[in-house]
Amino acid sequence: MENREDINNEEQLKFTNRVPLEELTRSVESLKQQLSKVIVGQENFVELLIVGLLSNGHVLIEGVPGVAKTITAKLFARSLQTNFSRIQFTPDLMPSDVLGTSVYNMKSSEFEFKPGPIFSNIILIDEINRAPAKTQAALFEVMEERQVTIDGRLFKMETPFMVLATQNPIEQEGTYALPEAQLDRFLFKIDVDYPAFEDEVKILKTHHERKGSLAEDEIEPVLSPEKISELRDQIHNIIIEEKLLNYIAELINKTRNHPHLYLGASPRASIAVMNAAKAFAAINARDFVIPEDIKNALKPVLAHRLILSPDREMEGMTANAVLDMISQTVEIPR
Repeated sequence: MENREDINNEEQLKFTNRVPLEELTRSVESLKQQLSKVIVGQENFVELLIVGLLSNGHVLIEGVPGVAKTITAKLFARSLQTNFSRIQFTPDLMPSDVLGTSVYNMKSSEFEFKPGPIFSNIILIDEINRAPAKTQAALFEVMEERQVTIDGRLFKMETPFMVLATQNPIEQEGTYALPEAQLDRFLFKIDVDYPAFEDEVKILKTHHERKGSLAEDEIEPVLSPEKISELRDQIHNIIIEEKLLNYIAELINKTRNHPHLYLGASPRASIAVMNAAKAFAAINARDFVIPEDIKNALKPVLAHRLILSPDREMEGMTANAVLDMISQTVEIPR
């Protein structure tokens, strides 16, 4: 007879191999290596971009000018074998400038649809809060349903489809705050801060050693659309126990009843936390979610979806501070 320890070891081996994640972890490491050739000291930023890609979500990037928001997004797109387009949002930008428009063809005597720059795989929207509400609203359907309806015709977006949008939190003149419905369509909001002193020295060295060559030339594409779809399918198969689903639901529910919050998180936020937690588990070579994965997802997913009560906002309290309070009141499942 086999002894009990051998049987337990075999069961543990089977447990760890339920979802093969070797290729996924290799791909993630390759992405990080490519971006680290140019991007210095933004490991959390890069990891959240990768998690957003694997979770099939969009990402809002906020930071002051000059902290590599745009270049990181561009290089991230460059590391993927996908189509890329960039849209600079301005106050005079119209929805047709983003989605496309129907143009009359004199030869065929028919209207032909000319697709706009949104018809791509990875779309970088620079300064998304520069465009008025009408243009921002044009993104609602395409970001949520991956489709565009124009003149009664439906156009599906190709896979993958990911929007990376940047905004400057300091300069408010000539900007339009994103409505809550728009914010809710972003999986993550990533706050990009100034680099540490040591990282800034590395940035200077990197620029000096590049000797004027373009940063884009340093990056090689490592993931195709087909491979991205395969990796996303693996994320769907990551195991999450019911007690962890209850943990997510309780955290979200607390945001709806917290005295410091005017607006809590929606069920879309619950799903976003779960999907992001699965991706965090996968990139750490685990086929099951642990509470730490949920904690890693909590602030990037929820901070931009919550609205503080007017009194707490005037006191300078932040959504992250409230999330810390909520996390401390909910028992971590074991």
